[in-house]
Amino acid sequence: MGKIIIIIGVIIVIIGLVIHFTNFNLNWFGRLPGDVRIEKGNSGFYFPITTMIIVSGVISGVLWIIRKINF
Repeated sequence: MGKIIIIIGVIIVIIGLVIHFTNFNLNWFGRLPGDVRIEKGNSGFYFPITTMIIVSGVISGVLWIIRKINF
């Protein structure tokens, strides 16, 4: 289990470095069709439904791959 956590941490650091030092931006992330955004006056409400579904799918896929590799 410890090896998996270390590998995931290293992957997150590498992704963070790539995003920080390149022009790769994620401005579109969180503004997908299906994300609810309501703004009135000085207040606003934002609920990223589509973004949460995509993140959930990616995390589920990664965990499924990790389980298949380990067993």
